[in-house]
Amino acid sequence: MAVVTPDLSELFEEAYERVGLEMRSGYDLRTARRSLNLLTLEWQNRGLNLFTIESGTLAITAGTETYTLPSETIDIIEHQIRTGTGTNQTDTNLERVSVSTYAQQSNKNTQGRPTQIYVQRLASETKVTLWPVPDSTQTYTLSYYRLKGIDGLASGIAGSASIPPRFIPALASGMAYYIAMKKNPQSAAGLKQEYEFQFELAAGEDTETASIKFVPYDTFMLGG
Repeated sequence: MAVVTPDLSELFEEAYERVGLEMRSGYDLRTARRSLNLLTLEWQNRGLNLFTIESGTLAITAGTETYTLPSETIDIIEHQIRTGTGTNQTDTNLERVSVSTYAQQSNKNTQGRPTQIYVQRLASETKVTLWPVPDSTQTYTLSYYRLKGIDGLASGIAGSASIPPRFIPALASGMAYYIAMKKNPQSAAGLKQEYEFQFELAAGEDTETASIKFVPYDTFMLGG
C-alpha cells in the first residue's frame, strides 16, 4: 500500500490553520511558498539527512586537476579514486585537505595517481581539485557520495517529491512557525517548540543504523 501524503496546497492550508489564520489570497500563497523555500534551506544547515545523500561518479581527464560537481551539490562526504573495471576495479580513499594545505603544495602541477582532494563550496557551484594532477598511466574515475540540496519551489503549488513522508509533519510544523513569525508572532514560540520536536523525531529516525566497531590503539606497539 502506497503512503498517502498531503500535497503542498493542503500543507500550506494546514500551516495557516495552526497559526489561527486562513489562506485567502495569492499573497498568502506566495508568502507560504517563501517560507517553504527558506525552511528547506535551513534543513540543509542542520546537518546530514540521509535522504539528501546521492552517489555518483565523474570521469577524470589526464592533466586536468579541477572538476565541477553536479548542480545542487552542497558538499561531498565520501570520495575515492577508482581504477580498473569489473572484478579488477579498485577504489582508493582520497584525503580531503583544507585550502591552506593545498595552497602550501610547492608543486601543484605534479602528475601521478591522485591521493588528495580539495573541495571548494562556492556560492553557485561545488568544485573539487585533485592532487597530484591525474596522469595518463591509467584511467581514473572519481567515485563519491554527495550531499545534495533539497528542492524548493519556483512557483505554483505542485508537490515536492524530494521530501520523504517521514519529514512531512516537520515540514508542516516548520511552515507554521515561519508563517507565525510574520503574521502572528504571539503564537510563534509554541509553534517553534512543536517544529523542533517534529524535526528531531524525523531526524532521529533518519540516521545510519549500521553497527560501528571502535578499535583502540595498541599503545605497546606505538611505544606508549
